[in-house]
Amino acid sequence: MSRREVVVTGLGVVSPIANELNEFWEGIKTGKSGIGQVKSMADIDQYPVTIGGEVRGLDVGKYIEPKDARKMDPFSIYGLVAAIMAVEDAAFDFEKLDCQRAGVIASSGIGGMQIMQNECMKAYEKGPRRISPQLIPQMITNILSGYVSIRYGFKGPNFCVTSACASGTHSIGEAMRIIQYGDADVMVAGGAEASIAMLGVAGFAALRATSRRNEDPSTASRPFDLDRDGFVMSEGAGMLVLEGKQHAIARGAKIYCDASGYGRTGDAYHITAPDAEADEAARGMKLAIADAGLSPEDIDYINAHGTSTPLNDKGETLAIKKALGNDLAYKVAVSSTKSMTGHMLGAAGGVEAAIIALAIRDGIAPPTINYTTPDPDCDLDYVPNIFRTMDINAALSNSLGFGGHNATLCFTKCK
Repeated sequence: MSRREVVVTGLGVVSPIANELNEFWEGIKTGKSGIGQVKSMADIDQYPVTIGGEVRGLDVGKYIEPKDARKMDPFSIYGLVAAIMAVEDAAFDFEKLDCQRAGVIASSGIGGMQIMQNECMKAYEKGPRRISPQLIPQMITNILSGYVSIRYGFKGPNFCVTSACASGTHSIGEAMRIIQYGDADVMVAGGAEASIAMLGVAGFAALRATSRRNEDPSTASRPFDLDRDGFVMSEGAGMLVLEGKQHAIARGAKIYCDASGYGRTGDAYHITAPDAEADEAARGMKLAIADAGLSPEDIDYINAHGTSTPLNDKGETLAIKKALGNDLAYKVAVSSTKSMTGHMLGAAGGVEAAIIALAIRDGIAPPTINYTTPDPDCDLDYVPNIFRTMDINAALSNSLGFGGHNATLCFTKCK
């Protein structure tokens, strides 16, 4: 059976950099950092890590009724707002759209951490009878897909993928598959996260996974740099509208790029550490390239997972070399936009997929900011500090999650 072609027709981003797509993209291009001292936690000075990438200035009431937003965990708010932005960007005529052929895969790595944490504290302090009836529906990771489908009446495939920091990328890849095999014409897909809270900040700090460069937040996320000391946790959401290409053309849709390839593998190695040999991360990239009908020499740009942790950046560099071959790996432009956004966990894949769609459209490889001291183990072209104008015909976006979850998307310039 021949597969249907899939394109990207809508983008929505809520992030520490900006909450409007053009402003967000301008910030990414110019190397704007969204990292600062955490303001939403009154007792943040008690934690070993006091920095993060917080969503600021989001006009929630523009998108969601205040009475509804009060019941929702922030991850659902961010995800629903990003989905609304993406659907509005796609500009559907809803009188003509078959909503039984439209679906949602909107995911989170953790889900409603803030409501879970707050209700647990309430139970300990005031007793179990004080627990909110909203606790269960608002903490589960799949509730975001439910919100999006209810908002638009989308009755096609509807679920979530929870694979830690690979959740958003897996969601987009699985949505691609659904359209390719004819089970839907339109899918909203991506991820959302809101874990800057007691459990999130303390938990990742206890793992020694997050940067402790508290005195200089804007330089704390420094992927591939020799002096990196951990990732910076951030929050937000990234959502895409994927659409069958002929469906999009028939309605005269604006098309950002083709969603051409998808690969996913598992390390089967360790619950938090990547496999030092990087074989499966490399194989995921190879699968995405082959799935797109391309060869390694066709890849112009890679948006790396690039977390700014010692093990990830070294391992991902090796994975790129194994996926492309050494000669080609040194020629491809690689950057980590987490240097600017911080690590948005389950939202990262959605936001970074939006970035490669814009990079292809505009012919711009975003920079890796805060790259000052080269690491001998990380010796590729990381587009240091300043964006690069270049023709991007094919790009990869990598996501690697705790548990050994690897996912790669391949987007290409629309033919």
